[in-house]
Amino acid sequence: MKLWISKNSEVPVAEQLTTQIMLAINSGELKANQKLPSTRELARRFALHSNTVNAAYHDLARRGWLHFKKGSGVYVRGLAPGVSLDGQLELDQLISAFIKMAREKGFTLGEIRCRVKGWLEFQPPDHLLVIEPDPELRKILLAEIGEFTGFPVQGVGLGACKDPAVLEGGVPVALYGRAEELKGLLPHDVSCIVLQSRSATELDKLSMGAFSGPGVAVISRWPDFLRWARAILLARGMEAGQLSFRDAREKHWQVGLRSCIAVTDIVTAAQLPAGCRPLLLNVIAESSLQELRQFVDQFLGNNKRVSFKNRASRAVRPGVKRARDHR
Repeated sequence: MKLWISKNSEVPVAEQLTTQIMLAINSGELKANQKLPSTRELARRFALHSNTVNAAYHDLARRGWLHFKKGSGVYVRGLAPGVSLDGQLELDQLISAFIKMAREKGFTLGEIRCRVKGWLEFQPPDHLLVIEPDPELRKILLAEIGEFTGFPVQGVGLGACKDPAVLEGGVPVALYGRAEELKGLLPHDVSCIVLQSRSATELDKLSMGAFSGPGVAVISRWPDFLRWARAILLARGMEAGQLSFRDAREKHWQVGLRSCIAVTDIVTAAQLPAGCRPLLLNVIAESSLQELRQFVDQFLGNNKRVSFKNRASRAVRPGVKRARDHR
């Protein structure tokens, strides 16, 4: 097996070793069950620290390319016929095959790296990234967006925006109140989709008959939801005496809810006891949810849509009603 090591390269020596060994295995230069040079031998040949070679061998063993035989050495792992590769190993095989073919056609590693980097940068995002520092609100936003768009969605706090790796592959999304704050955090070439919050005027056509019953409980783990829902419901003409409020972070908050109507968010709705009649109020405005779904369909492609449901939204029972259902 021929190996080339450059100690002045920007690519770490261990990575140079692992890449070349994978290429040798994929090309057939190294056969299944063939023994590799010992750690000491390879370190002496290229004047490397033995720990560097050892790390490369163990990395390849962990990824399924090599295996250690106690007291014997390091060998190329042989795959039995019909045995499928795990995802990481299969991906490595595909990448190494591509590099080998490109090198055979005369392209340098620098040219390959440059073109691959360009193609990766032009790939469409694969998820929506909700940026919100309040963890309880963030859970609600993730559930609403995931359910409404059917597109993968992740969430982070404000501090994470400074890490380019966190933003990679994602379309930043945030509520309107965070827009100014995010301007100073996001890279200048990264734009953010701004969402409006639901307002009381969106419920002008809400049937107040939906609230007929012995009691109405407003329930959420997000304290601002309790204040927000109170303002909306009172604006719609409800009496303060008709409402009770429960913080779902407190113990025993579910007691006595079987005969109540629960005005709640999409996350808390999944935890309501049986017999409770839930009415969901989305935090995100209906118009913003529609615009977000149109953005996914138009720019990210229908082929990217998945049958995605946030854990909370998956658990919502079929009988749960939404405010918009009563218009």
